[in-house]
Amino acid sequence: MPLASGITSIRGKHSVDETIGKLKAMLDSKGVKIFAIVDHSGEAANIGMQMPPTRLIIFGNPKAGTPIMQAAPSAAIDLPLKILVAEDANGDTWISWNSLDYLQTRHNIPAELMQNLAVVEALAANAAE
Repeated sequence: MPLASGITSIRGKHSVDETIGKLKAMLDSKGVKIFAIVDHSGEAANIGMQMPPTRLIIFGNPKAGTPIMQAAPSAAIDLPLKILVAEDANGDTWISWNSLDYLQTRHNIPAELMQNLAVVEALAANAAE
């Protein structure tokens, strides 16, 4: 469900680590580049602070992203794509990403290029199962 902030979130059935593992496997199998996995909770622990498991996976495919950035240069601030996987206070895992409508409106991305970004929704849905 999209939130007013342009973020869509769904509840996952697995832990944060398992969900990130599923995402990595799916991306690897499709030849999509993983640019980074940011371990926010791990970095917090490194400075003596605590937060629930929280990881951000940053991924993309230049063949898909470059035409978008050529047509709408400001989209580069939101690309490559990102999926946030975080545990809430109840121990539930949530998978979140920028909604496609939000990205299209924010950057005025031509409708015919939006299919280049649609992979994020399918990845999130598959990772949640």
